[in-house]
Amino acid sequence: MATVAAVIASTHHPFYYRASTSTGEDRPPFADEWVAKITAFRETLTRANADVLVLVGSDHFHQLWLDNMPQFLVGKAPFYDANWYNEEREFGLPKMFFTGQEDLSAHILRDGLDAGFDLAFSNELRIDHSVTCPMITLRPEADLPIVPIYTNIFAPPLPQPKRYVQLGTMIREVVESWPSDKRVAIIGTGHLSLELGGPRQFGPHGPDPEFDRKAVEWIASGDIEKALGEVSLESLW
Repeated sequence: MATVAAVIASTHHPFYYRASTSTGEDRPPFADEWVAKITAFRETLTRANADVLVLVGSDHFHQLWLDNMPQFLVGKAPFYDANWYNEEREFGLPKMFFTGQEDLSAHILRDGLDAGFDLAFSNELRIDHSVTCPMITLRPEADLPIVPIYTNIFAPPLPQPKRYVQLGTMIREVVESWPSDKRVAIIGTGHLSLELGGPRQFGPHGPDPEFDRKAVEWIASGDIEKALGEVSLESLW
């Protein structure tokens, strides 16, 4: 059976690429510190020696819209194009191309359905920075096949927080039951508190720094029960 070689929580901050590749006066003063932290962080995945990456992210209303919004979607395409034009224009992100691990996608879909998750799927998924930015930071070579999984975190009604935990548990169990000798790294991507498009979007910290502090503690300690005890749909929204 397959091995879960690593479980990694990663930002998908879209500004890192431009900041880290800028030179001269265009290079932000914090860019070198960012690069040093990302270089150290990248070693986590390098040491795992993974063969396949499962990336759990979210579509930022690029391909999924209010006319058809799945709660959880698994990409099962042989190949994936990325990024979208506005991401190239606004963030300077490059066009990217990934190979899909189709047999693992199919396994997650079949066993996920059998485990009680009504998963949607797409054979024509184009992915955005929630997948490409973790690849840029963790595996810039983009040489490993991927399985992208999208979760709805934008369009109410949202699943309850405990459902996302259940999804993560299911993904791990299903990956470990995949009849393969491959090593799989599971990467969850996102942000802490964030105000997209609002006046605090570019502030020195997120709009809720106390929540951010707690969230980092929950992730570092793996304290799922405490996280679920303090996180609700109202607090997330």
